[in-house]
Amino acid sequence: MRKQMMENAAFEVATQIRSVEESIETALVELAELQTRMVHARSVTNANINSSHAAFEQLAATTRDLIAARGSIGGCHSALVETKSTIPGLRTVAFGDDDCPPAKATVDLRVVA
Repeated sequence: MRKQMMENAAFEVATQIRSVEESIETALVELAELQTRMVHARSVTNANINSSHAAFEQLAATTRDLIAARGSIGGCHSALVETKSTIPGLRTVAFGDDDCPPAKATVDLRVVA
């Protein structure tokens, strides 16, 4: 019973971290699209390039910070993989080839012990 609870908890963490990683990457795509639309809007309106420069600087800062967050969550993921190996009962648990559940599971995932 306890072993199953531990495996379930580990699976939930592994699934959630993959979801967070995917969310960050989706946000990076959205930021890139926003930048493209801002460039296009400035071109279509024929506005002075300086009129939107402050907004571009803020967008660049947001992108930089999100890229840093992406690296941090990657580090968190690595630390969790390392931590798993120190917990009795989880050392031999794997969630597939990559030791984590897929980002978007399309098949029935089973804990292998």
